[in-house]
Amino acid sequence: MALIVPMLLLFAPHVAAAAPAGLRAFTVTPAPGGGHTYSVSLQILAVMTALTLLPAGLMMMTSFTRIIVVLAILRQALGTGQTPPNQILLGLALFLTFFVMAPVFDRINTEALQPYMNQHLPLDQALQKAGRPLKKFMLAQTRESDIALFAHISGRDSIASPDKTPMSLLAPAFATSELKTAFEIGFLIYIPFVIIDLVVASVLMAMGMVMLSPQTISFPFKLMLFVLVNGWGLVVGTLVASFHT
Repeated sequence: MALIVPMLLLFAPHVAAAAPAGLRAFTVTPAPGGGHTYSVSLQILAVMTALTLLPAGLMMMTSFTRIIVVLAILRQALGTGQTPPNQILLGLALFLTFFVMAPVFDRINTEALQPYMNQHLPLDQALQKAGRPLKKFMLAQTRESDIALFAHISGRDSIASPDKTPMSLLAPAFATSELKTAFEIGFLIYIPFVIIDLVVASVLMAMGMVMLSPQTISFPFKLMLFVLVNGWGLVVGTLVASFHT
Protein backbone atom coordinates (compact mmCIF):
# COMPACT_ATOMS: atom_id res chain seq x y z
CA MET A 1 0.00 0.00 0.00
CA ALA A 2 2.83 2.37 0.81
CA LEU A 3 4.24 1.99 -2.71
CA ILE A 4 1.03 3.31 -4.30
CA VAL A 5 1.51 6.78 -2.83
CA PRO A 6 4.89 7.60 -4.45
CA MET A 7 3.65 6.17 -7.73
CA LEU A 8 1.07 8.97 -7.80
CA LEU A 9 3.95 11.46 -7.97
CA LEU A 10 4.44 10.73 -11.65
CA PHE A 11 0.93 11.55 -12.79
CA ALA A 12 -1.30 12.91 -10.01
CA PRO A 13 -0.79 16.58 -11.02
CA HIS A 14 -1.77 15.77 -14.61
CA VAL A 15 -4.89 13.90 -13.48
CA ALA A 16 -5.91 16.82 -11.32
CA ALA A 17 -5.29 19.32 -14.12
CA ALA A 18 -7.32 17.28 -16.57
CA ALA A 19 -10.37 16.96 -14.32
CA PRO A 20 -13.44 18.73 -15.79
CA ALA A 21 -14.45 21.74 -13.78
CA GLY A 22 -18.15 21.16 -14.41
CA LEU A 23 -18.35 17.78 -12.68
CA ARG A 24 -18.94 17.93 -8.95
CA ALA A 25 -17.25 14.55 -8.47
CA PHE A 26 -13.97 15.95 -9.83
CA THR A 27 -13.22 18.94 -7.66
CA VAL A 28 -10.03 20.41 -6.26
CA THR A 29 -10.49 22.93 -3.45
CA PRO A 30 -7.82 25.02 -1.69
CA ALA A 31 -6.84 23.81 1.78
CA PRO A 32 -6.25 26.16 4.74
CA GLY A 33 -2.55 25.28 4.91
CA GLY A 34 -1.90 26.30 1.32
CA GLY A 35 -2.38 22.88 -0.25
CA HIS A 36 -5.33 21.39 -2.11
CA THR A 37 -8.08 18.94 -1.20
CA TYR A 38 -9.20 16.52 -3.89
CA SER A 39 -12.62 14.96 -4.14
CA VAL A 40 -13.06 11.33 -3.14
CA SER A 41 -13.88 10.26 -6.69
CA LEU A 42 -10.72 11.88 -8.02
CA GLN A 43 -8.65 10.18 -5.34
CA ILE A 44 -10.12 6.79 -6.22
CA LEU A 45 -9.40 7.43 -9.91
CA ALA A 46 -5.78 8.32 -9.13
CA VAL A 47 -5.31 5.25 -6.93
CA MET A 48 -6.82 2.92 -9.53
CA THR A 49 -4.53 4.41 -12.16
CA ALA A 50 -1.55 3.93 -9.83
CA LEU A 51 -2.42 0.27 -9.40
CA THR A 52 -1.92 -0.32 -13.12
CA LEU A 53 1.61 1.12 -12.84
CA LEU A 54 2.41 -0.63 -9.55
CA PRO A 55 4.22 -3.65 -11.12
CA ALA A 56 6.42 -1.36 -13.23
CA GLY A 57 7.15 0.82 -10.21
CA LEU A 58 7.98 -2.18 -8.05
CA MET A 59 10.41 -3.51 -10.64
CA MET A 60 12.06 -0.30 -11.82
CA MET A 61 11.95 2.04 -8.79
CA THR A 62 13.08 -0.39 -6.07
CA SER A 63 15.89 -2.87 -5.52
CA PHE A 64 14.04 -5.57 -7.51
CA THR A 65 15.90 -5.00 -10.79
CA ARG A 66 19.38 -5.54 -9.40
CA ILE A 67 18.36 -8.59 -7.38
CA ILE A 68 16.52 -10.47 -10.13
CA VAL A 69 19.24 -9.81 -12.74
CA VAL A 70 21.99 -11.07 -10.42
CA LEU A 71 19.99 -14.18 -9.52
CA ALA A 72 19.38 -14.91 -13.22
CA ILE A 73 23.09 -14.54 -14.00
CA LEU A 74 23.93 -16.81 -11.08
CA ARG A 75 21.62 -19.52 -12.40
CA GLN A 76 23.22 -19.26 -15.82
CA ALA A 77 26.71 -19.40 -14.33
CA LEU A 78 25.86 -22.57 -12.44
CA GLY A 79 24.50 -24.11 -15.63
CA THR A 80 21.43 -25.50 -13.90
CA GLY A 81 19.06 -24.64 -16.76
CA GLN A 82 15.67 -23.80 -15.27
CA THR A 83 16.62 -24.76 -11.71
CA PRO A 84 15.66 -22.90 -9.58
CA PRO A 85 12.56 -22.17 -11.67
CA ASN A 86 11.55 -18.62 -12.56
CA GLN A 87 8.82 -18.59 -9.92
CA ILE A 88 11.34 -19.33 -7.17
CA LEU A 89 13.75 -16.63 -8.36
CA LEU A 90 10.93 -14.08 -8.64
CA GLY A 91 9.64 -14.95 -5.18
CA LEU A 92 13.10 -14.70 -3.64
CA ALA A 93 13.75 -11.40 -5.42
CA LEU A 94 10.39 -10.06 -4.25
CA PHE A 95 10.98 -10.95 -0.59
CA LEU A 96 14.50 -9.52 -0.72
CA THR A 97 13.08 -6.36 -2.28
CA PHE A 98 10.61 -5.93 0.57
CA PHE A 99 13.43 -6.55 3.04
CA VAL A 100 15.69 -3.93 1.47
CA MET A 101 12.90 -1.40 0.94
CA ALA A 102 11.31 -1.88 4.38
CA PRO A 103 12.86 1.28 5.90
CA VAL A 104 11.72 3.33 2.89
CA PHE A 105 8.18 1.91 3.00
CA ASP A 106 8.02 2.48 6.76
CA ARG A 107 8.92 6.14 6.32
CA ILE A 108 6.36 6.54 3.54
CA ASN A 109 3.70 4.94 5.72
CA THR A 110 4.60 7.00 8.81
CA GLU A 111 5.22 10.39 7.21
CA ALA A 112 2.71 10.39 4.35
CA LEU A 113 0.21 7.55 4.17
CA GLN A 114 -1.02 7.46 7.75
CA PRO A 115 -1.35 11.28 8.08
CA TYR A 116 -3.25 11.31 4.78
CA MET A 117 -5.54 8.44 5.83
CA ASN A 118 -6.21 10.25 9.12
CA GLN A 119 -6.99 13.45 7.15
CA HIS A 120 -4.06 15.32 8.67
CA LEU A 121 -2.48 16.04 5.28
CA PRO A 122 -3.97 16.92 1.89
CA LEU A 123 -3.14 14.70 -1.05
CA ASP A 124 -0.53 16.94 -2.68
CA GLN A 125 1.44 17.36 0.57
CA ALA A 126 1.22 13.62 1.25
CA LEU A 127 2.64 12.92 -2.21
CA GLN A 128 5.53 15.29 -1.59
CA LYS A 129 6.34 13.67 1.76
CA ALA A 130 6.00 10.18 0.27
CA GLY A 131 8.39 10.97 -2.55
CA ARG A 132 11.24 12.13 -0.30
CA PRO A 133 12.37 8.77 1.18
CA LEU A 134 11.92 6.97 -2.15
CA LYS A 135 13.84 9.68 -3.98
CA LYS A 136 16.61 9.59 -1.36
CA PHE A 137 16.97 5.83 -1.83
CA MET A 138 17.04 6.12 -5.61
CA LEU A 139 19.60 8.93 -5.56
CA ALA A 140 21.88 6.90 -3.29
CA GLN A 141 21.94 4.06 -5.83
CA THR A 142 22.07 6.13 -9.04
CA ARG A 143 25.27 7.19 -10.72
CA GLU A 144 25.63 10.88 -11.41
CA SER A 145 26.71 10.06 -14.96
CA ASP A 146 23.35 8.39 -15.62
CA ILE A 147 21.50 11.39 -14.23
CA ALA A 148 23.60 13.69 -16.41
CA LEU A 149 22.89 11.49 -19.46
CA PHE A 150 19.11 11.68 -19.11
CA ALA A 151 19.29 15.34 -18.15
CA HIS A 152 21.16 16.01 -21.39
CA ILE A 153 18.68 13.95 -23.42
CA SER A 154 15.73 15.82 -21.91
CA GLY A 155 17.44 19.20 -22.37
CA ARG A 156 17.63 19.89 -18.63
CA ASP A 157 21.32 20.61 -18.35
CA SER A 158 20.60 23.30 -15.75
CA ILE A 159 19.84 20.90 -12.85
CA ALA A 160 21.55 22.49 -9.86
CA SER A 161 22.23 19.27 -7.91
CA PRO A 162 21.15 15.62 -7.90
CA ASP A 163 18.67 16.42 -5.12
CA LYS A 164 16.80 18.68 -7.54
CA THR A 165 16.35 15.89 -10.09
CA PRO A 166 12.66 15.41 -10.95
CA MET A 167 11.22 11.94 -10.47
CA SER A 168 10.39 11.63 -14.18
CA LEU A 169 14.12 11.93 -14.95
CA LEU A 170 15.41 10.05 -11.91
CA ALA A 171 13.37 6.90 -12.61
CA PRO A 172 15.05 5.95 -15.93
CA ALA A 173 18.46 7.00 -14.62
CA PHE A 174 17.97 4.77 -11.57
CA ALA A 175 16.88 1.79 -13.71
CA THR A 176 19.90 2.19 -16.00
CA SER A 177 22.27 2.46 -13.06
CA GLU A 178 20.77 -0.62 -11.42
CA LEU A 179 21.31 -2.65 -14.59
CA LYS A 180 24.96 -1.58 -14.70
CA THR A 181 25.48 -2.52 -11.06
CA ALA A 182 23.73 -5.87 -11.53
CA PHE A 183 25.95 -6.76 -14.47
CA GLU A 184 29.07 -5.80 -12.51
CA ILE A 185 28.04 -8.09 -9.64
CA GLY A 186 27.09 -10.81 -12.11
CA PHE A 187 30.51 -10.60 -13.76
CA LEU A 188 32.25 -11.18 -10.42
CA ILE A 189 29.97 -14.14 -9.69
CA TYR A 190 30.54 -15.66 -13.12
CA ILE A 191 34.38 -15.71 -12.97
CA PRO A 192 34.87 -18.65 -10.53
CA PHE A 193 32.53 -20.88 -12.52
CA VAL A 194 34.28 -20.02 -15.79
CA ILE A 195 37.59 -20.99 -14.21
CA ILE A 196 36.15 -24.37 -13.23
CA ASP A 197 34.94 -24.91 -16.80
CA LEU A 198 38.38 -24.02 -18.18
CA VAL A 199 40.18 -26.34 -15.77
CA VAL A 200 37.86 -29.25 -16.54
CA ALA A 201 38.13 -28.65 -20.30
CA SER A 202 41.94 -28.57 -20.08
CA VAL A 203 42.04 -31.82 -18.10
CA LEU A 204 39.72 -33.56 -20.54
CA MET A 205 41.81 -32.42 -23.51
CA ALA A 206 44.99 -33.62 -21.81
CA MET A 207 43.37 -37.03 -21.28
CA GLY A 208 42.24 -37.16 -24.90
CA MET A 209 38.54 -37.17 -23.96
CA VAL A 210 37.62 -34.49 -26.45
CA MET A 211 34.23 -36.04 -27.22
CA LEU A 212 33.02 -35.58 -23.64
CA SER A 213 31.33 -32.27 -22.88
CA PRO A 214 33.23 -30.27 -20.23
CA GLN A 215 29.94 -28.95 -18.82
CA THR A 216 28.88 -32.49 -17.94
CA ILE A 217 31.93 -32.95 -15.71
CA SER A 218 32.18 -29.40 -14.36
CA PHE A 219 28.52 -29.18 -13.33
CA PRO A 220 28.80 -31.26 -10.12
CA PHE A 221 32.04 -29.49 -9.19
CA LYS A 222 30.36 -26.11 -9.55
CA LEU A 223 27.45 -27.26 -7.40
CA MET A 224 29.82 -28.65 -4.78
CA LEU A 225 31.85 -25.42 -4.70
CA PHE A 226 28.70 -23.32 -4.44
CA VAL A 227 27.37 -25.39 -1.54
CA LEU A 228 30.69 -25.58 0.33
CA VAL A 229 31.19 -21.80 0.33
CA ASN A 230 27.55 -21.18 1.33
CA GLY A 231 26.91 -19.57 -2.03
CA TRP A 232 23.30 -18.55 -1.47
CA GLY A 233 24.18 -16.83 1.78
CA LEU A 234 27.09 -15.00 0.18
CA VAL A 235 25.08 -13.88 -2.85
CA VAL A 236 22.03 -12.77 -0.86
CA GLY A 237 24.17 -11.08 1.79
CA THR A 238 26.22 -9.24 -0.82
CA LEU A 239 23.10 -8.11 -2.68
CA VAL A 240 21.44 -6.76 0.46
CA ALA A 241 24.64 -5.09 1.67
CA SER A 242 25.16 -3.41 -1.72
CA PHE A 243 22.13 -1.19 -1.08
CA HIS A 244 23.39 0.17 2.23
CA THR A 245 25.48 3.22 1.38
